[in-house]
Amino acid sequence: MQLTHEHEEVRKTLKRYIDEHINPHVDEWEAAEIFPAHQVFKGLGDLGLLGLTKPVEYGGAGLDYSYSMVMAETLGHIRCGGVPMAIGVQTDMCTPALARFGSDELKREFLAPAIAGDMVGCIGVSEPGAGSDVSGIRSSARKDGDDYLISGQKMWITNSLQADWMCMLVNTGEGPVHKNKSLIMVPMRDGPGGKLTKGIEVAQKIRKIGMNSSDTGLLYFDNVRVPQRHLIGQEGQGFIYQMQQFQEERLWAAANSLVTLDDCIRETIEWAQQRRMFGASLIDQQWVQFKLTELQTEVEALRALTWRAGEFYVAGQDVLQLASMAKLKAGRLTREVADTCLQFWGGMGFTWENRISRLYRDGRLASIGGGADEVMMGIIAKTMGMAKRPAN
Repeated sequence: MQLTHEHEEVRKTLKRYIDEHINPHVDEWEAAEIFPAHQVFKGLGDLGLLGLTKPVEYGGAGLDYSYSMVMAETLGHIRCGGVPMAIGVQTDMCTPALARFGSDELKREFLAPAIAGDMVGCIGVSEPGAGSDVSGIRSSARKDGDDYLISGQKMWITNSLQADWMCMLVNTGEGPVHKNKSLIMVPMRDGPGGKLTKGIEVAQKIRKIGMNSSDTGLLYFDNVRVPQRHLIGQEGQGFIYQMQQFQEERLWAAANSLVTLDDCIRETIEWAQQRRMFGASLIDQQWVQFKLTELQTEVEALRALTWRAGEFYVAGQDVLQLASMAKLKAGRLTREVADTCLQFWGGMGFTWENRISRLYRDGRLASIGGGADEVMMGIIAKTMGMAKRPAN
């Protein structure tokens, strides 16, 4: 894909914000196991970066998805994985269905403040018993007058401890599992940063082995009353909307990995040039040279695959197969790069604040979140005609 001057301006603007307002605080936020989402998002919103692909009438820029991919790639300069993931949830995971299928009223109430950075959103899909298998969710919404009463649990929810609203996937019927689900906008607080909505409980802040600066929660919903007008699109179409949204999420994940992998290989080369062993630099070892060149070649192959998928997506083509391939490759390559580079760093790679050890911890999620590797392979197998699609 041929990137334009406008693409590069987005990259420069975001890189400047990262250097000035995010990276200086990353170590502090990692130690605190949370970052100030409202503050960071407001800064990004003021720069017009939270709604690049969203409609202009709600504060967005109305650009095509290639701009989101440039943003995802540039977020890789952040020296941790948690903050980029939280931003990606806001821009490319909890807002796409709302922007495409939500009513004008819903978009003004929830999308416009999210684009401005005045509200933090989250996406409520995963549950304690349903992660990669989205069809297995058990949370439900039953009608009561003009409202829904929502009950259930959501787990592994990024931004949930600070979120003002959730785009929540729930069962709204008893039919086939792919046709009985709906997406509903659920206000989580009585205002930006305010008290939790009645019936919502943050049951647990989940401690993770990585992505420490990103807050992740287990939430309970007990007859939470939400107006039926908060339904996104048509009732029973939530699974389909979510599957469409996953294509963008997986493109985002692949693009977001690229600069991080570049940076970690580059920093490992710099370290190996300084590290003296047995009278020579570590970088003088042919094995080290060859392994790093091999890894960089793999990154470039991933970059080509990711941007090829992005180009097709912008052109309106179905990229289910390519996006799944890119996401699969990104997760596996992240693990390989982190493990190999950490080995070359030796004892220094085993220290907590090291960029490589942080990627080693953070990057492991890439093969799990947004659909595990095995789910990606299942999707790819179906698109290749090797596996049957479920009847329901």
